[in-house]
Amino acid sequence: MSLSPPLRVVQWATGAVGRYSLRSLITRPEFELAGVLVYDPDKVGQDAGTLVGLPEAGVVCTDDVEEILAAKADCVLHMPLPASYFGGEHPSDVETICALLATGKNVITTTGFVYPKCYGPGVVERLEAACRTGGSSLHGTGVNPGFMSDVLPLTLTGLSSRVDHIYVRESSDFRGHPSRQIVVDLFGFTRSAKDYVAAVRPFRAFQRSLFAESVQFVADNLGVALDEVEESDEFELAAEEFEIAAGPVRAGTVCASRWMFSGLVRGRPFMTVECVYKADATRVRRWADPGFSVHIEGVPQLMLTVDEISHGLAGAAAHAVNSVAALCAAPPGIHTALDLPLATAGAPSASPEDPPRPPPRRPQSDT
Repeated sequence: MSLSPPLRVVQWATGAVGRYSLRSLITRPEFELAGVLVYDPDKVGQDAGTLVGLPEAGVVCTDDVEEILAAKADCVLHMPLPASYFGGEHPSDVETICALLATGKNVITTTGFVYPKCYGPGVVERLEAACRTGGSSLHGTGVNPGFMSDVLPLTLTGLSSRVDHIYVRESSDFRGHPSRQIVVDLFGFTRSAKDYVAAVRPFRAFQRSLFAESVQFVADNLGVALDEVEESDEFELAAEEFEIAAGPVRAGTVCASRWMFSGLVRGRPFMTVECVYKADATRVRRWADPGFSVHIEGVPQLMLTVDEISHGLAGAAAHAVNSVAALCAAPPGIHTALDLPLATAGAPSASPEDPPRPPPRRPQSDT
């Protein structure tokens, strides 16, 4: 029996999530790296392996979009920072994704699109037309949205005979996150209250569109017609100065924010997603401690808590990478999480940054 050839995959962007994804593409034998698109001029011309602390992979990073569009590949892992599209010169997510799909490349993105129906029939038709042209498929994923606020709640409702309200909460600690693009430019931490309100406006629109996808996805799959998705947010100011990996947080500047997204039916919430972001959870006591929780109010009552995901960005990258084979095998079109087989971990592969694995525990013998 012959083994299937490795799937050729392009890594689009090598930021906070993309670097984890790129390491997997290089180290896992079921994949062959077909190209790397970067935004940082300092990364152009670097070998993809050395970029992420691995031996040379023989693939040179490029910022030439046309080169990537022309590359022969089965799939593209599309992982740019949302900030890349706030007024920059790069094309929009939809335009980029459609261009990739039309060349015959399947696309997995972490920029949303877990439920493209939320963007209206015009966007859906553009995406489906590109899929038809290239005979390709699209899948949106991530940790939240992409798993914690859509796949996991839907899975838990399988234990329910009646669902009255779904509540999902994420609380994240950014003290170890080194990227100022994420911590300062995107989330607005370290800014004055006045600067924060102005700077966060495009991020607010992006957040609302992302989590509206999750809320609508869950509601539609439970047969619930929402009237609207309501959004609100607030922020907290630092009482004293402290340091995080992305730089100093001065007293009186923004150090945390809390976002609420509620899918309403006749004015009452059917699903609520709460997102708490803290520059340093040890310094910000207000709101929930880091972790995830899902509450299903109904019959029976259900509550699931995940105390910690040590590397949420690594989780988002892994879920995308673990979905490549299934998407490549799927028929052309848009595929949500319920259209594909369950994504599971690939075979273990060691790399220089991996922690040592403990020896397997042996079952106790009765003799």
